[in-house]
Amino acid sequence: MTDRPALTVVTDDPTPPYEQLRRQLVDLIRYGVLTPGDRLPPLRQLAADLGLAVGTVARTYRELEAAGMVVSRRGGGTRVAAGPPPGSDPAKALRERAAAFVREARLLGADDDQIVSAVARELGR
Repeated sequence: MTDRPALTVVTDDPTPPYEQLRRQLVDLIRYGVLTPGDRLPPLRQLAADLGLAVGTVARTYRELEAAGMVVSRRGGGTRVAAGPPPGSDPAKALRERAAAFVREARLLGADDDQIVSAVARELGR
């Protein structure tokens, strides 16, 4: 990850730091910002950058590895796994992303017609 996106942890958020970090990395992987083979920052570096304990970042990486999203190798670092995680359901993932898009569009004040129009325009590209 050379030009890596900014990862942040909000200290007054009730969500534990490892979970905040995990969610951000999952989104970066799912949306193709991080692609298969991309290397995640070393544990100590990311922990120092975010002001976290190394164990917190290690827990994040372990959970991502358990979900099949990353592969860790001693001496080789942690990299984004090739292909979808085992047992993933593309239809379910699409529904979840569509629901998130609709929620965000409604927060912006878009009505159903505007939302459908935006999707139709993207499909027509």
